[in-house]
Amino acid sequence: MLTLRKSSERGYADHGWLKSFHSFSFANYMDPAHMGWGNLRVINEDRIAPGTGFGTHGHRDMEIISYVLSGNLAHQDSMGNVKGIPPGDVQRMSAGRGVRHSEFNHAEGEQTHFLQIWIEPNVMGIDPGYEQKTVPEAAKRGQLALVAAPDSGEFSVKIHADARLYAGLFDGAEHASLALNPARKAYVFLVSGSLQVNGQPLQTGDAALLQAESSLALSQGQNAEVLVFDLCA
Repeated sequence: MLTLRKSSERGYADHGWLKSFHSFSFANYMDPAHMGWGNLRVINEDRIAPGTGFGTHGHRDMEIISYVLSGNLAHQDSMGNVKGIPPGDVQRMSAGRGVRHSEFNHAEGEQTHFLQIWIEPNVMGIDPGYEQKTVPEAAKRGQLALVAAPDSGEFSVKIHADARLYAGLFDGAEHASLALNPARKAYVFLVSGSLQVNGQPLQTGDAALLQAESSLALSQGQNAEVLVFDLCA
């Protein structure tokens, strides 16, 4: 079964310095019908104005992934990491038993646009951890590149969760398929462009929620960038 969630159905918050779309209930946006999907808890599409950002705050027992689309995200945390996250990089922070961090837009005169993703871990109270990898465009062009998984790979960061995250770029005749376990759930988020997911057309910001499906087919892309999540039920 495939359920379409239109971009316009997401929660939205405008704080002036931050404009954020919420795929699932978050902060002041509360929708009991959209509390998460499988162990995927948060997808926030954030746009941060230049010279602003999130001050130091804490997390625990959550796998947090940042996927930067434009600009540059400056990250600093209580583990001693001071990093810049450019477009094409995937960053993973395991909050574990507790971590504090801040995120700012230090790209002068340029908005930073990124996705912050939270996935519920399958182990609690671990040491907090950090990992960041660059995923070349060629690895995503016309195919799905694994960018986060329980075991780290060439382009994938390691998450302490029963989930896998893929990223792909599709245009024209480019297409891809992915075998799914019908006992699990999948979530497809279209970052930009247009794309067909199992024959269902999606536009920028739309999502497809899949359950009891054995395969995923991506086709008919037009300047499409997509994230695909394989999740526990």
